[in-house]
Amino acid sequence: MLILMRKAGQNLIINDNITVKVLEVKGEQVKLGIAAPPEISVHREEVFTAIKAANKAAAITKNTLPDIPRPDKNKRKNVSN
Repeated sequence: MLILMRKAGQNLIINDNITVKVLEVKGEQVKLGIAAPPEISVHREEVFTAIKAANKAAAITKNTLPDIPRPDKNKRKNVSN
């Protein structure tokens, strides 16, 4: 783990396309601003954990897809122009 010290107003650059800015420090809280491309997901840890749990639950749920009627190959209609 890389540990850095930053003051309010200072930035941290990740991989040339993500900027983390320290906006404010108040006691035990640090307010951060994150600028990242839209294809990069940025979540608080508790939100990320909830998303992963929901995805896992959805993947293992035994929901079955409804039967889709399929045309009988032997009973095709003749289509004339």
